[in-house]
Amino acid sequence: MRLRALLDTDALGLKLLGGEDELDRGVRGVMTTDLRDPSRYLSGGELVLTGLAWRRDAADSEPFVRILVQAGVAALAAGEAELGDVPDDLVVACARHRLPLFAVHESVAFATITEHVVRQVSGERAGDLAAVVDRHRRMMTSGPAGGGPDVVLDLLGSDLDLRAWVLSPTGRLIAAPKETTGARGTVPALDPEACARLAAEHLAAVRTGRRGPHRVVLDRTTYSLFPVRGSGHGPSSEPGDPRGTMLSDWLLAVEADAGDWAEERLDLLQGVTQLIAVERDRRDAARTVRRRLAQEVLELVQTGAAPAEIAARLRVAAPVLLPGLGTAPHWQVVVARVEWEDGRGDGGPVTQALLEEILVDPASTGPEPSDRIAVAHTGDEAIALVPLPSVTDEHDEAGPGVQADALLESVRGPLTAGLDGDGRLTVGVSAAVHSAEGLRGALEEARHARRVAAARPGRVCAAGHQELASHVLLLPFVPDDVRRAFTARLLDPLREYDRRHRAELIPTLEAFLDCDGSWTRCATRLHLHVNTLRYRVGRIEQLTGRDLSRLEDKLDFFLALRMS
Repeated sequence: MRLRALLDTDALGLKLLGGEDELDRGVRGVMTTDLRDPSRYLSGGELVLTGLAWRRDAADSEPFVRILVQAGVAALAAGEAELGDVPDDLVVACARHRLPLFAVHESVAFATITEHVVRQVSGERAGDLAAVVDRHRRMMTSGPAGGGPDVVLDLLGSDLDLRAWVLSPTGRLIAAPKETTGARGTVPALDPEACARLAAEHLAAVRTGRRGPHRVVLDRTTYSLFPVRGSGHGPSSEPGDPRGTMLSDWLLAVEADAGDWAEERLDLLQGVTQLIAVERDRRDAARTVRRRLAQEVLELVQTGAAPAEIAARLRVAAPVLLPGLGTAPHWQVVVARVEWEDGRGDGGPVTQALLEEILVDPASTGPEPSDRIAVAHTGDEAIALVPLPSVTDEHDEAGPGVQADALLESVRGPLTAGLDGDGRLTVGVSAAVHSAEGLRGALEEARHARRVAAARPGRVCAAGHQELASHVLLLPFVPDDVRRAFTARLLDPLREYDRRHRAELIPTLEAFLDCDGSWTRCATRLHLHVNTLRYRVGRIEQLTGRDLSRLEDKLDFFLALRMS
């Protein structure tokens, strides 16, 4: 509402003392205060009501008014109940800073003004939001020139003072408002940790069947989370089963408590999510070509087609995935699988949508950021062909491409929350191959690495090709009863001794093996004298009957520690 409208309402008993040229200012809220410095409670655009209890003498008016102006308030209204007429020093200070000043008649309660302003502002914002939704609908349905979800968020901020962000189910930032300064200050960037936590809370809420919007408090800031569901036929486990869609739905995070909103306002925000869903549907449509290419290559590889035929199909895929690339790239294969504990549903389409998101750089922003992947699904697996522009050494473990240990790092938290108690995600990554002949082996390698990951504990696990040539490959397949018996025989005597004497034999053993049996390096690491280290190792050998100078016994201890 405008300040001018306050003067037109006789029941409010307001008299204008200064600022006639500023009466077209908008009022976003109202605040009553008698603090000398109320800035911490101001966000801008308020009508400030005061009984002047903060004023002790004329010198207090100038700093008080300066604080209000710096906070961006719309106007000041001073009550006449305590001091009678509003002091001239306050009138002068407001005139100097161009802050509109009203006098409130002593017969009018501040509560009356507050109720009137809140009622007017709430009604106008609901009307404004309806107009915004209608404007967005026209923009979004007119084609890509509409600007996508970023435009929606910018207008929510400028028209309604609502800060909002669009996130993927893994917590990646899809869209954010521009960093503009408004009545509530500069819109801050939502850091990756906060994005991941919001996505985790959203997935956990959907998994437990709670109705949205979901209210979340992070670092004393309240957010309301709205799911953004596409209008098409997205991945789903079974009809009525939300588990498939929750792993692919975007979400709209609004910095506000929607629990305080009227039904009309909630309905309008749902309309906003439908507009954003248009962009999600466009994203899915854009991926159709890449998915089809991946499906064709996968069928050729699995049916044993000639390498020349596979290579021809790869030459078609390369320009689509890496426009402008002069030569065919190297390729990696990534295999993923989502498994539900109750065994229901087909996880292939679900995993396909999820793997497409996981393989996007988590630091990128936008609905379609350098989406250079092609993901197919077969049965309950999703299989990705990841092109690499250049690989100097396909056996270089630190070289370019997808690294299993880093792949799930940024998404582990959200997906664990979404799958907790209900499902698992396991991923396997192959080495890079430079020709069609190597794709079949890469596929088998990625599938085997995924089985290694599946043998590990945890809701979200990955394994890479490097682990297939190490003892790590063997350990997950050792039966649990064999593991327990082997580790108990070697380590239980040491654990019992540590428990009774606090001798730290287990940490000493770990450090000794990690230092390759070097007495000097191990003693330095543990901050011990070498003689003390020799005493501890001697005690380990005495309790276990093993000799740590023998390679066989060192290996047994090493494996026991890894399996424990």
